Amino acid sequence: MDKRRFAFDKSNYILLIAGVAVIIAGFVLMLGPGSTMTHFEPDIFSFRRIKLAPAVCFTGFIFIIYAIMHKPAAKRQDKTQE
Repeated sequence: MDKRRFAFDKSNYILLIAGVAVIIAGFVLMLGPGSTMTHFEPDIFSFRRIKLAPAVCFTGFIFIIYAIMHKPAAKRQDKTQE
């Protein structure tokens, strides 16, 4: 098969995997004990769970958008030669 027919290159897939890993890291940062009806857990309002983890997830989603929009160098050169 001709490589020019694929929408993504190896670098796009690597960037996508890295973005998914960053999102998973953000969700792992959100993990922790929760409150129940009989016990209040103040850790649910910690900086890590309220501010850091969503920011990490958002960064991962931005990274995935960049990975989708990124054009490999070979395709950019082919486009300019046409």
